Amino acid sequence: MRMRRRRPLMRAAIVGGAAYHAGKHVQGNRDAEAQYAAEASAPPEETGISSDTIARLAQLADLHTKGILTDAEFEVQKAKLLEAS
Repeated sequence: MRMRRRRPLMRAAIVGGAAYHAGKHVQGNRDAEAQYAAEASAPPEETGISSDTIARLAQLADLHTKGILTDAEFEVQKAKLLEAS
């Protein structure tokens, strides 16, 4: 009795295609997780104003509230500090 093949090439193509698709899906998930981990471990961005500048602005504000600096003088000094940073 003769045995008939039941389309072995088509079966192999379907199995291979499914495996390819599953592998691609898994790799996409791994890439997304790696991207998320890289973003989570990145250092925070600088605001552009250093802590020294913030301390100087606090000193100017203190002098302004005590009445030592006028409004105009305070604004001029504040602009100079912010321009330099």
